[in-house]
Formats: sequence, C-alpha cells, structure tokens
Amino acid sequence: MEVLEELLYTKEHEWVRKESDGSVVIGVSDYAQEQLGDIVYVELPEMAEGEDVKIDRDEPFAVIESVKAASDVYSPLSGKLAEINDELPNTPAVINEDCYGDGWLVRLEPSNPDELDELMSADDYYEFVESLSV
Repeated sequence: MEVLEELLYTKEHEWVRKESDGSVVIGVSDYAQEQLGDIVYVELPEMAEGEDVKIDRDEPFAVIESVKAASDVYSPLSGKLAEINDELPNTPAVINEDCYGDGWLVRLEPSNPDELDELMSADDYYEFVESLSV
C-alpha cells in the first residue's frame, strides 16, 4: 500500500492534495483501489458551463464500481466544484493504475479551508489502515 507524505487522507479512504491556487484535488487512496479491485465504472458529478456545483462535506459526490462492488465517494471538504477528471468515465481503470496521479477525481475550491485541519496526515492514515487489518 502506497501512502504519499504530501497528501491528507480521510477514514473513508479519500486523499486531498492542496494546490498553490488554494484549490484541492481529491481522489481515492491506494488502499481503497486495492480493496475495490478492478474498477470498471466511475460516475462523477456533472458540470454545466457557467453553473456552480456545490459539494458538501461528508456527502457522496461520485460512485466507483468495480468487479467486486459499487462504492460512494464522500467529499472530505465543502466547496465549489472547479473541475472533474473527464477521462475517468472512459478509462476508469486508471484509478487502479495511478490513483494519486491520472486517477484523480475532482478539483474543488474549498468554502471552509479550516476543514483541511480535520483530515489525517500520511502517518496517521497509514496507522489507521494498519489498524483495520488487525
């Protein structure tokens, strides 16, 4: 299982990367994609041009389906949807191949950046995942 130091994590196995412009990129962790198995379908929120799409913290914003199960993806932060990874619906397996790179899900403009303080560091997340296998 790969855990990247520069990212923040949730107990629902999402990762968050802070960008220099104040936005955040969100995806699912290596642990999550391993547990799901081969990913065959991804449903992301729809974005219409000129329309603000609000995402609420702890609410599902995406669905990932694998050969094993379908799982909701929960937003670790509240904010406005800035971008979706348009490639994922056509190539969902990229999450298995590169969950921290090309397998990102959405970019969000956080409405409450203090929510970042409530996420886990890489070390805390690693310990959390290790405790799940005990």
